[in-house]
Amino acid sequence: MCNDYRLEVDIASIVEDFDNLKIKIRMPEGTPNVAAREDIRISEVAPIVRGADERGAGELVNRRWSWPGQNGKPVYNFRSEGREFTSHRCLILADGFYEFTAPQPGHKRKTKWLFTLKDHRWFGIAGIWRAHPELGEAFTMLTMEPGEDVAPYHHRQIIPLTRDRWADWLDPSVPARDILTALPKGSLPVTQVYPPQAGLF
Repeated sequence: MCNDYRLEVDIASIVEDFDNLKIKIRMPEGTPNVAAREDIRISEVAPIVRGADERGAGELVNRRWSWPGQNGKPVYNFRSEGREFTSHRCLILADGFYEFTAPQPGHKRKTKWLFTLKDHRWFGIAGIWRAHPELGEAFTMLTMEPGEDVAPYHHRQIIPLTRDRWADWLDPSVPARDILTALPKGSLPVTQVYPPQAGLF
């Protein structure tokens, strides 16, 4: 399951992309801090775009990743199968996400892999948000059975949404089953981050 992702895109580029798609973006809490971050981890604060009241609009805000579950463990991933998500949808802004596999020979740490989107510099991860009585609003990433790109690395995957799906995900009247599907093979190039491959770093 994804417990680490990346966002190194500046706020101006994010706003410009939404503008090009005719998606109105409001910033009700002012311009959020979107500093370049190689690793965003569970419980940290990061930018999301949540659906607004009007069609084709969203609100760009900073929120915490994960809320406490009934067992006290953080809810940072949430299964999408069989659910419609008729409210509280959001796009989690990212330009890459990580998966981890068994350590390679001679290394103690797990092997770290970075997935990016082939056709655009960044993407939105399908998510939902909710209010917590103590933490305020927080978000979690939706998951599904892995597509062909992720399957060799994990038995589940988060759901990257390409630009043509952003407006639909922010509109709760569009059925989730029409949006939350795996991308075609080759859409998510993968790079080994750790241990570094000889000659690449």
